[in-house]
Amino acid sequence: MTPRGDWVFGHLDPARAWADLADADINYSVDEVRRPAWNIDTHHAALPAEKPGEPEPGGSWEAARELVRDYEFSPPEIIRAVFDPASPLLGRDLLLEARFHLMHFYCGVRITDVVDEHRANGDRAWGWAYETLEGHLERGKVTYEVVKHQHSGEVEFVASSYSQDAPTLGRLTSLGWRLFGRRTQLRFYRRCGERLRGFVEARLRGEQAPAGEGMRVGRLVVAPTDAALHRWDTLALHRVAPG
Repeated sequence: MTPRGDWVFGHLDPARAWADLADADINYSVDEVRRPAWNIDTHHAALPAEKPGEPEPGGSWEAARELVRDYEFSPPEIIRAVFDPASPLLGRDLLLEARFHLMHFYCGVRITDVVDEHRANGDRAWGWAYETLEGHLERGKVTYEVVKHQHSGEVEFVASSYSQDAPTLGRLTSLGWRLFGRRTQLRFYRRCGERLRGFVEARLRGEQAPAGEGMRVGRLVVAPTDAALHRWDTLALHRVAPG
């Protein structure tokens, strides 16, 4: 059994920690969500535009949709995910690894919504949302969408969220999260948009993006594909379900 809430030096079994998520529940109620106690954010990142109308085959919107589906937009220096790619997208559990220098926190989320719609204003949207599970550093929901404004041809990546620190964080974790968590959270969304735009541009040029074969843990994959092990990882402290 992977220790929950204990510090582990060096090696940690992510497959065991991922399997434990099956028994975890969402750690908040939507009825609690209101300012100023919660951060409510929407982040937009412009992607290469297309001609007005439906998404173009092999175009910007389709390339972005594939990258968002596979969680390739996440900056691996901040957040990585372990999941079973054979599981249905709706209901899929992801074990997120939040990396703060030599402290790595493992937190669970579950995909609870899939977006695939033509909207009344003419937008074509695809995406998904996850909610935080028991033991997460935070409580809340994040929705990632690829949106084409069909009247103009503009394509964008939209990340909308509401979140707050988990009230059950230990003293050391809580102090570190209050000092760096919000700043890191905003940097994460900015980097997501930057990475996705760069990868879409590369794919439209016919290049493989992101590059690399990707890491696996048995049948599980580690996303994004360009996540790599570093020599300092062997010195890192790991903590599962810190909240």
